[in-house]
Amino acid sequence: MSGSSRRAATRGADAIILALPKGRILPEVMPLLARAGIEVEPDFDNERSRKLRFDTNIEGLTVVRVRSFDVATFVAFGAAHLGIAGSDVLMEFDYPELYAPIDLGVGRCRIAVAEPNELAASDDPSRWSHVRVATKYPETARRHFAERGVQAECIVLSGAMELAPQLGLCTRIVDLVQTGATLKANGLAEIETIAEVSSRLVVNRTALKLHPEAIGDLVSRIQEAVDAA
Repeated sequence: MSGSSRRAATRGADAIILALPKGRILPEVMPLLARAGIEVEPDFDNERSRKLRFDTNIEGLTVVRVRSFDVATFVAFGAAHLGIAGSDVLMEFDYPELYAPIDLGVGRCRIAVAEPNELAASDDPSRWSHVRVATKYPETARRHFAERGVQAECIVLSGAMELAPQLGLCTRIVDLVQTGATLKANGLAEIETIAEVSSRLVVNRTALKLHPEAIGDLVSRIQEAVDAA
């Protein structure tokens, strides 16, 4: 098949769509895909490009680039057939439509509870009965605290979580922590880990039934790339 014919095929109705996350995880994901033999068109690396959908070297496969927090939703609702999403996102939305066969071993961090240093010096989390937290993970936070018999009031923010205690919005936050440097710079201390996080390959269950060979081949490629890392 010629290059132009292949590109036309990947844009067709039967194209398999792989959703990739924008942001900090992407530089770790791309070498993994390269080991799996998946190459995205050069425009994918063009920071000035406004394209969101890209051709690949594999016949019938296109890539879309979306916000990391949206990958699971795109795949769960069938807009993409498979994608790469953090386990934090999978925990938060808990979509039954998703199958997560591979831990990619990249994007490692954790969901943690943090509070101001002066409070952490004398605080005892085992004595909490009610907490108010700022977070973009309200469902995960509520489940975590409910398991301990703690009532959680969650204020949903999409960013700048560390400002919430400083500005009196709440006392504590639940957020992703990688090195802890941002917490430290804003006078916060990590006091509890809710869950360890890494990136996963996620597949839409219905899509896997409809396209078992094509999606199965991609899953196998990516598994071999992870095993070889």
